Amino acid sequence: MFQDLTNSNSSIFQVSEFILMGFPGIHSWQHWLSFPLALLYVLALTANTLIIITIYQEVSLHQPMYHFLGILSIVDMGLATTIMPKILAIFWFNAKTISLPECFAQMYAIHCFIAMESGIFVCMAVDRYVVICKPLRYTSIVTDSFVIKATVLMVLRNCAIPMSVPVLAAQRNYCSRNQIEHCLCSNLGVTSLSCDDRTVNSISQLIIAWVIMGGDLGLIMISYVLILRSVMKLNSVEAASKALSTCTSHLILILFFYTVVVVISITHSAQMKVPLIPVLLNVLHNVIPPALNPMVYALKNKEVKQGLYRVIGLELKGYHT
Repeated sequence: MFQDLTNSNSSIFQVSEFILMGFPGIHSWQHWLSFPLALLYVLALTANTLIIITIYQEVSLHQPMYHFLGILSIVDMGLATTIMPKILAIFWFNAKTISLPECFAQMYAIHCFIAMESGIFVCMAVDRYVVICKPLRYTSIVTDSFVIKATVLMVLRNCAIPMSVPVLAAQRNYCSRNQIEHCLCSNLGVTSLSCDDRTVNSISQLIIAWVIMGGDLGLIMISYVLILRSVMKLNSVEAASKALSTCTSHLILILFFYTVVVVISITHSAQMKVPLIPVLLNVLHNVIPPALNPMVYALKNKEVKQGLYRVIGLELKGYHT
């Protein structure tokens, strides 16, 4: 398990793999949690696949807002798949070991997908701002070209900025402990095992969180302030209600996503006496939004709901024939 590394006159041991212990404090019965987690994972994959198929097949959904929704579904499936297969392998097959490169790769993928989800929420907020505040210019501003450019920009940003997280984590010296009290390779969980100073890792994590999450949340808040200001100028209560109703699904997802991010940050910063809580929240934050997002849009958005019914109807019809 240990590789002997020589450094001048002393011998330094570098661990070659980490051991993911799972949920701290409940190791003896944590395998029972695999069933609801597996259900959430299957639900996330199934629901998001249906959303993508619906958007692809329904011509009425070939609009920028639904293109962003389709991209969000792809990101959600990627986020859930980054962690869930390994978590289920830990619970079902006791496959707790993970090599350092695999651990750092998972750390990077998690940061990329979470940042990408945050970025897509910004794009959707901009879309809602334009459609409500500048309706006559909507078709000329939010075009297919706009969707492609915004998506490419989000991908480049969210692949480049989080790169420092695994790079800095890989530079730490892991010389003794290799048991991670977590189900996944979180930056703080991994670097807490290092034998040298990890201040730079904590500072980097904080800066990235403020730059990406803080910046995105700020842009979303500005968009909705402008939307509310525009809606309040409408003379008709019915028109105002109709305008705001188009934002309902988006607002629900944003509130859940960023609220959990804030709660996780607070629990980690507070160094709670019950370490299970931040670990559980961290895992749930990576699997519940992927399962929740398509359900919210399917229930709250009339066009998506109708398209989904038609797709399911076609599938059922094809099955009977």
